[in-house]
Amino acid sequence: MLGDGPQHPYVVVAPAETMHVEAWPGDGRPVALVPGLFGAAFTFRKVLPLLAARGFRPIVIEPLGTGFSSRPPKADYSLDAQSRRLAAVLDSLGSGPVLVLAHSLGAAMAFRLALERPDLVRGIVSLEGGPTEEATTPVFRSAMRYVPWIKLFGGINLIRRKIRGMLLESSGDRSWVTDGVVQGYTLGEERDFDATLRAFLAMSRAREPVKLAPRLGGIACPVTLVVGTAHHDGDVPPSEVALLNHAILSFAVDSQPGAGHYLQEERPAAVVSALERLAQRAK
Repeated sequence: MLGDGPQHPYVVVAPAETMHVEAWPGDGRPVALVPGLFGAAFTFRKVLPLLAARGFRPIVIEPLGTGFSSRPPKADYSLDAQSRRLAAVLDSLGSGPVLVLAHSLGAAMAFRLALERPDLVRGIVSLEGGPTEEATTPVFRSAMRYVPWIKLFGGINLIRRKIRGMLLESSGDRSWVTDGVVQGYTLGEERDFDATLRAFLAMSRAREPVKLAPRLGGIACPVTLVVGTAHHDGDVPPSEVALLNHAILSFAVDSQPGAGHYLQEERPAAVVSALERLAQRAK
């Protein structure tokens, strides 16, 4: 299985909406990996071979507007719509039900997927992802006001500098943030930079049709939230952890001392161990 390497199918889920998937071959237990806004499948490069070696079959699904998925400017980029696309990909591949390993904003999509399609989700490991109610942060939306200037004052290089700073501020151990990693995190954005900016604008305008928080009690599968204890940007607020603990019947928290927001980068072995423990609870 390890020698064959992953396949890279593209799944059409709607007109102009094509999802890039990195699917590992084999007959192991399927795991859908959902990255956040930045990093795409590249962010899980340390985790994927570990999962395959332990008998899992990883399937990375890059949400619309990220990685090498398409970037239609008029699409619905709400988290609710993204979760429906995840379901469409899993249905198309015939892969469900799956364990879900989701990072940051990807976890908010995974929670919605578990609510709308419980038949597809055995359990969720959320890496630093809470019950987010918006597809972008206020800081992101504010930055989008300056889109006309981004190309003029550096284009993709400006984006890379901003992402590098974000990765550093989000980390406990910053040694993993290198020039090569920053480039890997932005390969999809660079491929069609104009489409990237248009998609970012559409994301900043996205609105959720219904709130997630009042519905969390409907998540029937087990959920594990993995958090880093180092002071860092992008952490899950204590109020959101308390909400998840109160609302979800089978909920656990796994803390990683000294780690930051990108646990798949700083603690890949711990991430895989958390998924193995969740798999036991999900039987």
